Order: sequence, then C-alpha cells, then structure tokens
Amino acid sequence: MARPIKKVDTDAIQKLAQMHCTYEEIAEFLDVSTKTLQRNYVHLIKKGREMGKISLRRAQFEKALGGNVAMQIWLGKQHLDQRDKIEQTTYNEPLPLIIEGKELKDG
Repeated sequence: MARPIKKVDTDAIQKLAQMHCTYEEIAEFLDVSTKTLQRNYVHLIKKGREMGKISLRRAQFEKALGGNVAMQIWLGKQHLDQRDKIEQTTYNEPLPLIIEGKELKDG
C-alpha cells in the first residue's frame, strides 16, 4: 500500500522560491522531503525564482530612476557596457623620489 498523498501549499513553494530559499529550507518549511520538491514541484520553484529575479530587477531600476547614483552607475555598467576610464601613461621613467620637500635624482 502506498503512502497517502500529502497536501502541499503550492503558493508557499512559489513564494519561498521567489525569495531564493534553498530546496532544504522550502522542504523544512513544508515538512516534505527535498526529493518530493525535486520530483513534483521543480516547475513552481523555477517560476518562483524567476519571479524573484524580476522583482529584484524592478526594485533596482526604481532605485536608479529615483536618483540613486550608485545604482545608476552599476546598472549602466551591467546593461550599457559603461566602464570606468582608466588612463595609462606611456612614460618609461620612474617617478622622482621626494623626501622632506627635496627632490632626489639618480646620479
């Protein structure tokens, strides 16, 4: 005789996955095994995690559009290929050593 089917709260699975909870955390919360989640509810977990990413991205864009300069810079680097400009010089001479306001030169 097979075990009776346990009723699982599918809304809770999706909400916990949306917060990127692990399989172990979701299983513990619902009092089921991780194998049960992997066999029967992987589609809900994937969908929940994607919804979580969308929510996070929306929050980041709202911060950027609200004037958060750090978020604007970060999103610009991630999505617009913007980079910090690094200037390189072509000088082959070493920098002079200055001690107590006096410049020391070789030789």
